[in-house]
Amino acid sequence: MITFRDATEQDAPAICALNDAVVEVTSPMDTDRFKHLLGLSNPCIAAEKDGQVIGFVLAMQIGAGYANDNFNWFAARLNSFVYIDRVVIGAAGQRQGLGVKLYEAVAEAARAQGHLVMCAEMDLDPPNEQSLAFHAKSGFVPLGTRTYDTGKVVSMQIKGL
Repeated sequence: MITFRDATEQDAPAICALNDAVVEVTSPMDTDRFKHLLGLSNPCIAAEKDGQVIGFVLAMQIGAGYANDNFNWFAARLNSFVYIDRVVIGAAGQRQGLGVKLYEAVAEAARAQGHLVMCAEMDLDPPNEQSLAFHAKSGFVPLGTRTYDTGKVVSMQIKGL
């Protein structure tokens, strides 16, 4: 059985290991970085199975003081939102609807705080086909794009709650 709970600093090794496994589509996150982001997040939810963290979502609400260009891009355009910084599902959690359930938990927390929009970015070039398909199926729509200094292009997307 999979359970969901607020992530804690004690989850850092497991969450960082999950993140490291897909770092090419997220961004690096060591224990210190995770603890910093955890302190800014609202919410950060861990999914557990048999006592092991098998997935997580890390989200920030507008006004979090998060020094992140993608977060700031949304903040310049929206008055109220929750931003999905990263969502990672390990192999033990694949194909069980875990991403949908984690996003539902974020949406519930966001609505409780009066936010009506969820934001996320996903890679267009090079494309992260799995993320693009998941977000499209979840009801996200493009708001714009950003091109990084490296040439990478991301789709900046929103979903009404």
